[in-house]
Amino acid sequence: MSIKKIVAASLIGTTIEWYDFFLYGSAAALVFNVLFFPDSDPLTGTLLAFLTYAVGFVARPLGGLVFGHFGDRLGRKTLLVISLLMMGVATFLIGCLPTHAAIGGAAPLLLTALRLVQGFALGGEWGGAVLIVSEHGDAGRRGFWASWPQAGAPGGNLLATGVLALLAAFQSDEAFLSWGWRVPFLLSGVLVMVGLWIRLSISESPVFQQAPPLEDKTPIAGVIRHHWRDVLVAIGARMAENISFYLITVFVITYGTTVVKLDKATILNAVLIASAIHFITIPLWGALSDRVGRRPVYLAGAAGIGVWIFAFFPLINTGGFLAITLAITVGLLFHGMMYGPQAAFFSELFGTRMRYTGVSIGAQLSAIVAGALAPVIAVRLLQQFGSWVPIAVYLAVAAVLTLVAVYAARETQGRDLAEKIKV
Repeated sequence: MSIKKIVAASLIGTTIEWYDFFLYGSAAALVFNVLFFPDSDPLTGTLLAFLTYAVGFVARPLGGLVFGHFGDRLGRKTLLVISLLMMGVATFLIGCLPTHAAIGGAAPLLLTALRLVQGFALGGEWGGAVLIVSEHGDAGRRGFWASWPQAGAPGGNLLATGVLALLAAFQSDEAFLSWGWRVPFLLSGVLVMVGLWIRLSISESPVFQQAPPLEDKTPIAGVIRHHWRDVLVAIGARMAENISFYLITVFVITYGTTVVKLDKATILNAVLIASAIHFITIPLWGALSDRVGRRPVYLAGAAGIGVWIFAFFPLINTGGFLAITLAITVGLLFHGMMYGPQAAFFSELFGTRMRYTGVSIGAQLSAIVAGALAPVIAVRLLQQFGSWVPIAVYLAVAAVLTLVAVYAARETQGRDLAEKIKV
């Protein structure tokens, strides 16, 4: 099967999954604090909304473990179809939820339960999506091809933010709070049908089909026995990448609307433009890693974001649309330098019959302490200190951790994924 068709199927699926996941984050920043936590002051309500947002990340390692186990046993394709279906149903049901005004405390509980399903599904999605591309492509261009599923993250964010920005532009605040916020969630049902139709048409990974049986009892046992160092590398490598992304695309909405007093349309449009550029440039960073190696590109991104965050908040504080767009765009370019090579880099760390489990566990464990807590920690720091400086220091420390982890890793560029890895 053509690598381009595999890439297209993977990209469309990941874009839909990330649309569902990011839609929740944007809604948490804009409306969930009012509709599901109405008895709190604005920042506390936002903090509670972000805590339900964080619950999705807590479920991701479990999803990665379960989907990774069966993905390494049964194949990549079937598990990708299941993850997309789970995510779509959960997101659609969020759009149908009654609010706190209708059913009281049961509303945030139901919201949290559906968020758990979203996180579980996404935990299984990411590893399978990047692997099915990595294992179809050739070693010489693996960084480029495998980066396309990564582009599904800004693609999904672009789609989610675009729909919300469109609604914000043509609806009053009252209409948006009343029913408009439901539209993007209900739209997920249509998108998932399209994604399922495309994913069912692709073939299984040839590398997986030709791999010898697993020597260990389970994939997770193999990962613990042979690849525990690589799991630690993946966790460390994700720290700056994950934290920076959620600060720049999710927390910035709260910061812009509550601290700088921007209207929703201004900050959403800035995120929209930056996400479009991010989407285009991620494959370019992946391609660069094919030429110079995974580590140099990744290290440059981690160092860059650790410095840029100290310019990011002052630019947001100006309140000017161009300055805000510049702040978010440059931040996402540095993020892309890490995220673009990441799929190939992580895939090349693990053996075939434990690869789905290895990349999923390494990536998703970090999501709990990085992506899940980033908006929560940022809001709490803002409440405690009333300043952006501690938030910038928080990301800078994460950047140092990522620099150490990636520097300590071996270069994986050009590895034959069908070859038995040396441990």
